[in-house]
Amino acid sequence: MRIMGLDYGAKTVGVAISDEMLLTAQPIETIRRERPAKLRQTLARIESLMKDYDIDKVVIGLPKKLNNEEGDRCEKTREFGEMVERRSGLEVIYQDERLTTVQADNVLAEGGVRKENRKQYIDKMAASLILQSYLDGLERN
Repeated sequence: MRIMGLDYGAKTVGVAISDEMLLTAQPIETIRRERPAKLRQTLARIESLMKDYDIDKVVIGLPKKLNNEEGDRCEKTREFGEMVERRSGLEVIYQDERLTTVQADNVLAEGGVRKENRKQYIDKMAASLILQSYLDGLERN
C-alpha cells in the first residue's frame, strides 16, 4: 500500500508518495499547468503516477486560514479532490496544510538550495510535508 500526497495550487500541483510501510514521504514531481482552469492533463498525470506507484489512497493539503476557517482556496481544493476521487475511485483525505509552503522553503534553505532555485522544488516538498504529517498521525493511532 502506498499513499499519494498532493499540494494543489492555482498553477501547480506538488506530488509526493509514501513508502510501502507508510513511514516516510518522498517528493516526486511538480505538475505545472499553463492554464489554471484546465485540469484534464493534470488529472491524467496524477492518474498515471497512481498506476506507476500502485496508490491506494490520496491525501490533499487543505489550505485553511490561520484562524482555522476555510476560505475560497479550501473550496477550490475540495472541488479538485472530488475530481481526483471520481476519476480514480480512491479515497481522498484532506490534511491541514497551514504553513507547509513556509516549512518547505525553510527545509530547502537549510539544505543549501539557492533562493532563485527553490521555486522548482517547493510544491513537491510541500506535498511531502503534507503527506508526512498525515503518516505521522497514522503512527500515533
